Amino acid sequence: RASDTHDDDDDDDEEFILQTLGKKKQGPKTSGAAGGASALKAKGGITKPTPKSNVLIKPKTLGNLSKQELSKRALEAVTKLREELKLKDKNSKLANGGRLMLTAKDFGIENVLKEVEEMTNTEVMEEILKLAADVTSSILGGNGFSIQVPTRSASNQCYIEELDRIVLKDKVSSRSFGTLSTVRKSAITMRVLQLVYELCSKNIHVTKRDLFYTDVKLFKAQLESDEVLNDIACTLGCTRTSLSVVASEKGIVIGRLQFNEAGDEIDCTRMGIGGKAIPPFVDKITNLRSDALFIMLVEKDAAFMRLAEDRFYNKYPCIIITAKGQPDVATRLFLKKLRMTLQIPILGLVDSDPYGLKILSVYMSGSKNMSYDSANLTTPDIKWLGVRPSDLDRYDIPEQCRLDMSEHDIRTGKEMLEEDFIKKNPAWYEELELMVKRKQKAEIQALSNFGFQYLTEEYLPRKLAEMDWV
Repeated sequence: RASDTHDDDDDDDEEFILQTLGKKKQGPKTSGAAGGASALKAKGGITKPTPKSNVLIKPKTLGNLSKQELSKRALEAVTKLREELKLKDKNSKLANGGRLMLTAKDFGIENVLKEVEEMTNTEVMEEILKLAADVTSSILGGNGFSIQVPTRSASNQCYIEELDRIVLKDKVSSRSFGTLSTVRKSAITMRVLQLVYELCSKNIHVTKRDLFYTDVKLFKAQLESDEVLNDIACTLGCTRTSLSVVASEKGIVIGRLQFNEAGDEIDCTRMGIGGKAIPPFVDKITNLRSDALFIMLVEKDAAFMRLAEDRFYNKYPCIIITAKGQPDVATRLFLKKLRMTLQIPILGLVDSDPYGLKILSVYMSGSKNMSYDSANLTTPDIKWLGVRPSDLDRYDIPEQCRLDMSEHDIRTGKEMLEEDFIKKNPAWYEELELMVKRKQKAEIQALSNFGFQYLTEEYLPRKLAEMDWV
């Protein structure tokens, strides 16, 4: 978690996943991801989806077409996808009493923590006062200082297939001043509660870095104050953004989108090639408007720059978003807001390696470190457009542009094949299985071997025209 001690990027999942994999952090690409135990049923049973073999739907090859005809076919394909999604959303609302997002309670699933909710400053302050009253009663009753905090370890998380996201189970742990192992964590918890109460009472926001520097000697490392902040959100039952502590801007957006941000009019087609930074205060974004047919979710800044410089969104009406690697909370919230408001499909463009797929999974199914807030942070049904392992041969990516997978890459890929969120999608499973079998990976930039604009002029238009997404 070295990044959190030097900057304020919101890589909430990174340290947890890297520790799980036994790997030290290195380089800008991280391996945060979704995963977890199998779905818990009301009667305590466990179900595991079984992957099917040879289910990849081979796209219809269009052969050599002019750029004009390819563009026409691509626009027709994404228009059809958008209409299918709108019909699906309409049917879901009809079936679920006007709601698109369901909870574990709707499926009668027990033994999971009640999913957190967005709260106002006043509501957060009231919850903090209730917690303080409980602690006071415990002390006056002769039981000493103690706080019950939901456990956020991997063993207390599960993936629920019906919801297609990770949730937190209901196990809690006690944080006491009377125990040597928890006394310091208890002190940090009370200090952060005090600071959050002050922020809410003044109706102001600070960054996680600002919060850390209010008491450096107590916190010692930003990781500690960050972790306690998540614990407090869990305990109070609110989203972390409700605590008035945010991360610095990381994600960027460009394309066919207009909105109001804190009263200012923003037009994302007039942001040069750098795009508009996605603000940490997503709740201040209102009046979203767009004529886009889809959202292009891009893993890396380099691919984003190519799409932006080539004005890809003008020829293929879309909104382009990147979190520059591991997705931060603000970008995940922003993507969810766009999907729910505009009701347009999302297509993912990531590297052909285990970590690209993990990044998609964080957007779709949530992350282990933020599993308590997965209902607000996840955006289901993202289509994996590319770069997929099957593309390496299909597009004749030369050997010199392919990379051999390291032992760690292969081990990570094999571990992902055991994850329920992969098993539930047979096409994803087969693609990942192909990657592990061949022991080869490739970055989006491998397509530049055919020309620097091959991505925007041939690869993506053909992918769209052939409806080649899974």
